[in-house]
Amino acid sequence: MSDGAAFSRDLVEQWPLIASGLGQTLLLAAVVSFTGLLGGIGVLYLSLSRSPLVRWLTRAYISFFVGMPLIVLLFLMYYGLPQWGVKMSPFAVAVVGFTFNVAAYNAAYLGTACNGLDQAELDAARAQGFGHGQLFRLLILPQVLRLSVPALTNQVILNLKDTSVAFLIQYTEFFARVQELASTNFQFFKAYAFAAGVYLACVWVVVRAARALERRVLIPGMGL
Repeated sequence: MSDGAAFSRDLVEQWPLIASGLGQTLLLAAVVSFTGLLGGIGVLYLSLSRSPLVRWLTRAYISFFVGMPLIVLLFLMYYGLPQWGVKMSPFAVAVVGFTFNVAAYNAAYLGTACNGLDQAELDAARAQGFGHGQLFRLLILPQVLRLSVPALTNQVILNLKDTSVAFLIQYTEFFARVQELASTNFQFFKAYAFAAGVYLACVWVVVRAARALERRVLIPGMGL
């Protein structure tokens, strides 16, 4: 039997496990994209606080988690925290670690968009009696989210690709299953080329969805 036929046979035999791993990858990417967006919005809100201390803390948060390599953070949580009596499942560690990381990046994107808002409009709203929470909820957040669609969707793509490091903390996602396939027949090039093709297909779907969303939320007079 040729190498190609042997690889195809093993791929078919292990496909249920590989498909399950792909489902775990998509689940993790979706969850952390959602929680990371919520976290980023929360950090943005705090960054607009009137308190200098709160603003300093949000800047420190963003700097720390943007500067911290994701894999180091995951290893600290998965392998380090049990020494202090804190044990979590691989999925829980991945969700928490990714969320801290993604929220910092999203807060930076949203903050950049916030800096570009019309300050006269915000001052007028304050003069009309808008409180801090109302101003954020009704004026700042809707505009900031629309302006940040390209950056936020790029982050979703990064989240999808970064899930591949989760196998290092024993989370059996797609890449972990591909590793198992490669170790079965030692056809490493074919296995990793197959993985690359699947990731590219998933990214293509996200990009298409992102372009449709960008056209839908385009602010008149402003190109995204």
